Amino acid sequence: MQPSNQPYGPQQTPYGGGPATDAPPPPAPRLDAVRLWAGGVITAGVAGLTAVAAVLVVRGTLAIPVFAPRGAGATGDASTGLLAAGAAVAALAATALLHLLILSTPQPARFFGWIIALVTMAMMLLPFRTGAPMDAKVGSAVVYLAMGAAIGSLLSAVARGATRRAA
Repeated sequence: MQPSNQPYGPQQTPYGGGPATDAPPPPAPRLDAVRLWAGGVITAGVAGLTAVAAVLVVRGTLAIPVFAPRGAGATGDASTGLLAAGAAVAALAATALLHLLILSTPQPARFFGWIIALVTMAMMLLPFRTGAPMDAKVGSAVVYLAMGAAIGSLLSAVARGATRRAA
């Protein structure tokens, strides 16, 4: 037997120890777009409800007037409905982004997670650029955090359920 000139042995790789092969890459994930968008629509509904629930907690339990004047009570006013609608629209936009990422990028879940985290952080910082009292700023940031967490966690799970590796 002749010694090999290769540092890792005959046709060995430095990482896997097995024979170096030109194996094809793993198959791309198959996307079930109907499942993805059905989950996105449901996530939009949950995001809207999360916005309302978070406003109820912040306004009703903590007595911090967010998204409406103090006299509007625990449920707020029309701005609470607009916030819920905005959360639903954000969830649908995030579903479209997720669909695009699954079709076009490696490790779409990682990119999606980062994008959702950064957008949520930006939304949480927006109230601090206003002249509102500090408790209202913090309360608004908590509401945005709840909405971002709901959208991000639910759509991540939806993406796992809507993608399958091709056989």
